[in-house]
Amino acid sequence: MEFNSILISVIVVGGCGLLISIFLSIFAKRFAVAVNEKEEAVLEALPGNNCGGCGFPGCSGLAAAIVKGEAEVSGCPVGGRDVAEAIAKIMGVEAGNIVKKVAFVKCNGTCEVAGEDYSYTGPQDCKSAAIVPGRGSKSCNYGCLGFGSCQKVCDNDAISIVGGIAVIDPEKCGSCGKCVNACPMGLIELVPYESNVRVACSSKDKGAVTAKACKAGCVGCGICVKTCQYGAITVENNIAHIDYDKCVRCKACAEKCPKKIITV
Repeated sequence: MEFNSILISVIVVGGCGLLISIFLSIFAKRFAVAVNEKEEAVLEALPGNNCGGCGFPGCSGLAAAIVKGEAEVSGCPVGGRDVAEAIAKIMGVEAGNIVKKVAFVKCNGTCEVAGEDYSYTGPQDCKSAAIVPGRGSKSCNYGCLGFGSCQKVCDNDAISIVGGIAVIDPEKCGSCGKCVNACPMGLIELVPYESNVRVACSSKDKGAVTAKACKAGCVGCGICVKTCQYGAITVENNIAHIDYDKCVRCKACAEKCPKKIITV
């Protein structure tokens, strides 16, 4: 009697297992997702950082977008020219002109030159400091808060806090864009690696207000605009902007800037 009970149990369990395996096999074939071999090849060529610097959800998202024609073969800011050329070969297209980019902090307001309205004692985090009255203790409401939120997300150890502001080492920067998203003040942007002439300020206040808040702030005087022979500089919202496509890196604007906020 006991043997029969065991035998029946084995048959029932075995039968259930067989039915489940048949069901799963049918389910897998019916709902199988077709693998796009070209997409897989592009994904394999990408560095696999999944940093999101390309604007897509990870490397798989970018690979799918490239194959669909929704992103350029040079869409990976981390991979640079080598990865772009490898993907271009897979896609059967030309890689085109690939510009290496690095992150740059548009602020030169160190503790020595930037004024302070009060002593901040809250959480030592940029996002926390940015929501207090005045967006931090500095007199300039557009300056770097210096608590290193960008530094904490950098995987390449490319960011240091020097004199109360973030400084990025272009040789270490991987162009992933994590620091761009981490900065609550919007001070970090990706700029061409070769562009050694940059505006280190983000203040949109009028000149007199900026000058009072920070000794190294752009006052929108327009001297740089008049100096540039190539039409590469404009002043918008009281701040100078450089068109890197027009800039020939002659450094004339930096030499003439009275506030020395155009850096080389």
